[in-house]
Amino acid sequence: MFDRTSRYFGVATAQLTDHRGRTVQTVLVPDAPRQQLRGEHLRRQGQRLDHLAGFYLADPHGYWRISELADVMHPEALSEANAVPIPVTR
Repeated sequence: MFDRTSRYFGVATAQLTDHRGRTVQTVLVPDAPRQQLRGEHLRRQGQRLDHLAGFYLADPHGYWRISELADVMHPEALSEANAVPIPVTR
């Protein structure tokens, strides 16, 4: 269901009942990955997390790894950050 590079790849699912009584399959929240800090990137105007992930991690969809390392819930929380932590490539 998920691409192998997704943080949700291989994560367990559960059957839950919603407020209308329907049974739905949900993906459980994965544990945060253990990552090491490669360094910090000083952002320039117009640089987005997917650009940085593409450059440093060779995976533009890996922007979530930068967000996890920065300990932010939503990637947009880093939109005004001057320095962005970059994880070591796996």
